[in-house]
Amino acid sequence: MIGFIWFWIVAVMIAGYVVLDGFDMGVGVLHLFLASNEAERKATLASIGPVWDGNEVWLLAGGGTLYFAFPLLYASAFSGFYLPLMIVLWLLVLRGISLELRNHLEMGVWQTLLDGIFGLASALLAVFFGAALANVLRGVPLQADGYFFLPLWTNWRPGVSPGILDWYTVIGGLVALTALTMHGALWLAIKTSGALEQRARKIVRPLWAVVAALTVVSLIATIAVRPASLNNYFHYPVSFVIPVGVIASLGGVWIWNRKTEPVKAFLASCCYLFFMLAGACWGVYPALLPATTGADRDITLSRAISGTHTLEVGLVWWGFGMALAVGYVVFVYSRFRGKVDIEAGGH
Repeated sequence: MIGFIWFWIVAVMIAGYVVLDGFDMGVGVLHLFLASNEAERKATLASIGPVWDGNEVWLLAGGGTLYFAFPLLYASAFSGFYLPLMIVLWLLVLRGISLELRNHLEMGVWQTLLDGIFGLASALLAVFFGAALANVLRGVPLQADGYFFLPLWTNWRPGVSPGILDWYTVIGGLVALTALTMHGALWLAIKTSGALEQRARKIVRPLWAVVAALTVVSLIATIAVRPASLNNYFHYPVSFVIPVGVIASLGGVWIWNRKTEPVKAFLASCCYLFFMLAGACWGVYPALLPATTGADRDITLSRAISGTHTLEVGLVWWGFGMALAVGYVVFVYSRFRGKVDIEAGGH
């Protein structure tokens, strides 16, 4: 039971990171072409300025929790995914540097360069995070010692010895890119006003159509690549509340965006991201990292879990730490609530 609890703790923390930092990435992609002038561009960046670095803390917290609760999974995944993790690290660094330096450089050519870096890094991060999740769903070539290596690509087809990128993981990357871009547009609809708000609400419509189509495509592709991902749903029919939640949340985004209720539409987008990630986690459970080299090599919950005493004591400290983290999030978001002043470039 304690292992099941920690499995969902890690899953919820990852979902929390995607929901919170996801709109940062979406805003990063959108600010390149949605803002029509420098004042609007500053307003888009000011909408995430007070929260973006705090949002990224959830990624570190999720990694730390993974290391604590499932050390074998942490060791295997962080060694096998070494190349993409280095790429993600540099993209995170580039996002932070470009966003911070832009506030200190008034020269237009440097601002344009930093805007481009921030937008490109945000888009590539979304793609790599989506591809990473697809790699877990597809499986990796685990060896008998629990380790593996993945090149960036091989023949672009899933199989026993795949690459990080193939047609399936590219679909996962596109789902993440479009969903997080839509998430960012809904955030801008809440935080901005005037023509910028109208453009943000308007761009949600085509993005919604692409997200809905890619959601269906990704579901079909996942069943084709990993038919066993449906096993838990048929064994526990109540699990079908997850795909129902995906459909309902997508419907909520469309309806509330049309009704000009951006907060409700944004919360529906949060639910969509949560249900998509929950569905992916439940599809592989009790495996944490499936193997393409045979089910006997899967890193499962029972193989990867830490000791019972460690987990029980850790649960107490995790609760204390999460209370502080949640309190900080509530304080920051309430402190900077309301719309950004486009003329002043801040709240």
